[in-house]
Amino acid sequence: MEFQHIKETCRRFSQDVLWPQSKAWEENGRIPRDVFRQMGALGLFGMTVPSEFGGIGVDYVAYAAAMMEIAAGNGAVSTIMGGQNSVGCMPILTYGSQAQIARYLPPMITGEVMSAFALTEPQSGSDASSIRTKARRTQAGWVLNGTKQFITGGATSDIALVFAQTNPDAGKRGISAFIVPTDAPGYTVARVERKMGQHASDTCELLLQDVEVEATAMLGAEGDGYRIALSNLEGGRIGIAAQSVGMARKALELAVAYSRERQAFGRQISSYQGVSFRLADMVTAVTAAEQLVFYAARLKSERASCLAEVSMAKLFASEMAERVCSDAMQTLGGNGYMADYDVERIYRDVRVAKIYEGTNDIQRMVIARELTGSLSS
Repeated sequence: MEFQHIKETCRRFSQDVLWPQSKAWEENGRIPRDVFRQMGALGLFGMTVPSEFGGIGVDYVAYAAAMMEIAAGNGAVSTIMGGQNSVGCMPILTYGSQAQIARYLPPMITGEVMSAFALTEPQSGSDASSIRTKARRTQAGWVLNGTKQFITGGATSDIALVFAQTNPDAGKRGISAFIVPTDAPGYTVARVERKMGQHASDTCELLLQDVEVEATAMLGAEGDGYRIALSNLEGGRIGIAAQSVGMARKALELAVAYSRERQAFGRQISSYQGVSFRLADMVTAVTAAEQLVFYAARLKSERASCLAEVSMAKLFASEMAERVCSDAMQTLGGNGYMADYDVERIYRDVRVAKIYEGTNDIQRMVIARELTGSLSS
């Protein structure tokens, strides 16, 4: 599919289907499953999966453009889309057996089966190697016990990719990954978290209590879990960076429209330098972030080394987005602070982009490590 066609298709779907329902989904705390089926029909899940496996096989530049458009319509939907693409479909495609690929990938791409990525635990966030969930081998397969926290889609997904220690003495080399049906006995949603934003997307604490899975549920080989968990960092961070750009751009559009409509002292407020210069800074920041995201996405598509560039894109875009959404709120004045106006919701939705897929502190560590390593070599 051509880049422009993907962008226009996503823009129409985003503004015709997602945007008009965003407020209702926020209030109801859920997104109808039919929305995901519609997205699947448009090819928005498994976008980088090759066509022979049911995907549309686009590059990461097109994927980033699609994420920007979807995020402009609804931040929570874009989070789910990013997860299904980067840490849902790709681990199964890359590490799955032929049977696993045949069983899970087609319905994930169509949106019939939604996935969760269950790595984070109460004591382990950025340090994925310190997970405590354990998997004990049995004659029939494995039994999982542990607690997972901040799991997107933990209550509404059909399967969860669960990471557990199969050999605690081996450290990160003792971590394995399992495909776990969320209706398995012992898989319990302990709590749906109350969050600042993205209320339409559930974030959960999960309890795994003697969850039995067959031996065929293991993804990859025993001990591959840590490598699987880290294998999609670049794609995931490109998605979050693109999401940030999309939400910031929507906030900018709302601010510009308001500045043209609102009058003060007999003039449109856009005619005042204090407002117009703020808008100029906002559009400059959004444009710069967009280009940085596309640059990182192009490197990823070319299979070039791009860990630092991806981290730069995620760092810059997420911090830009918080600032631009705050400035959009300022432009609307008191109305911007009110829940009746959409800027308030976007501001809350975008704040988490500085936290998930690696906090921005982690991004700075990655960038600095890559920089000093290259300077000393």
